[in-house]
Amino acid sequence: MSVNKVILIGRLGKDPEIRKINTTTTVCNFPLATNESYKNQDGTYTEQTEWHNIVMWRGVAERAERILKKGSTIYVEGKLRTRSWEDKENNKRYTTEVVVENFQLLDKREPGTGNSGNEQRSSSGPSTTSESTPEPTFGDDLPF
Repeated sequence: MSVNKVILIGRLGKDPEIRKINTTTTVCNFPLATNESYKNQDGTYTEQTEWHNIVMWRGVAERAERILKKGSTIYVEGKLRTRSWEDKENNKRYTTEVVVENFQLLDKREPGTGNSGNEQRSSSGPSTTSESTPEPTFGDDLPF
């Protein structure tokens, strides 16, 4: 038995890039930054940023297009996927991505906007999680 599960909380590094593969398939890509703080050898705190390549498909991508923007803080669940291709010089290249199955916007609702992290999934398109598994909800007690 094996498990390929990724959970991240971070901020979008740029607006989601949306592409239509065909009339029924949408894909969304963006970088997600996560930060880690630690005390280095001389006793000062250092923050290290890790960048993750995020990919969303179909209904999840369409939902992301409606509610995400650069700087948004989100919770994502997904799996790691590594793919390869050949560059212009015929060198084999690799990239590892997080293929998101579910996400939750964590930003607080801004006055005068209709978007909060609690937007319901539309009934069109495939569901990204089982109906018996609710999306995670987060209160104001997050440590960051």
